[in-house]
Amino acid sequence: MNIILETDRLYLREILPSDDERMFEMDSDPEVYKFLGRKPIRDIDQSRKMIKNIIHQYKENGIGRWAIIDKETHSFMGWTGFKLEKEELNGYSNYYDLRFRLLRKYWGKGYITEASKAAIEYAFEKLDITEICSMTLVSNEKSQKVLDKLGLELIEKFTYQGDEITWYKRTR
Repeated sequence: MNIILETDRLYLREILPSDDERMFEMDSDPEVYKFLGRKPIRDIDQSRKMIKNIIHQYKENGIGRWAIIDKETHSFMGWTGFKLEKEELNGYSNYYDLRFRLLRKYWGKGYITEASKAAIEYAFEKLDITEICSMTLVSNEKSQKVLDKLGLELIEKFTYQGDEITWYKRTR
């Protein structure tokens, strides 16, 4: 396992093609997708395409989403990390977008906060990123609480594709 980061309970590593079944399990769950503003995926090939896009981010930009792995069981739990967003959104372009997602059975145990905190520290200290952004649906209060714990600041709310969105930012 090529570990990028380690926390007390977790490893963070690059997402691999072999993660396709767990990604599909997570992304086909309607509860996981409830606050993503779109419908769950229905086909494992959609997971495989997403993984290819993430691997392309690693190669093109030196950064991407990282798999969250349970240290004890070595199980894929979800992912966290950054994507370099080049297209303009809400007046921003070429920004590092922090996102995260977990299989439902791992919700409510602090894993996302633990993993994302380590990812942010790594981005600021090792990758020399000076600013990160994140957004959620206004209705996604749990993710907003995580962003607050991670030290991101709510900058504004805006409408995107018919959804009310919160925009968060943190600078080094």
